[in-house]
Amino acid sequence: MATGAMTKSQIMSKLSEQTGLTKKQVIAVVEEMVCLAYKQAKNSFTVPGLGKLVLVNRKARMGRNPATGEVIQIKAKKVLRFRIAKAAKDAVLKG
Repeated sequence: MATGAMTKSQIMSKLSEQTGLTKKQVIAVVEEMVCLAYKQAKNSFTVPGLGKLVLVNRKARMGRNPATGEVIQIKAKKVLRFRIAKAAKDAVLKG
């Protein structure tokens, strides 16, 4: 297997080979899943065996400007997080 991260094209080709679907069909399924994840992220979106996309509210906090060392107030905000499933951690870390 090649070293480094797989490109989008390599991922789609591999999925096509493994499933027997055409590359166009695989791309359509993956793109539809991504769109669905974007729409459902505010309610959380789970990819079974991989993880969960969740919206998290961060509280306001004090921080420091790294350039000047000045103490600053960081506003509260919403952030998107991906929580890795235990099955994925076990498969990658034990493998």
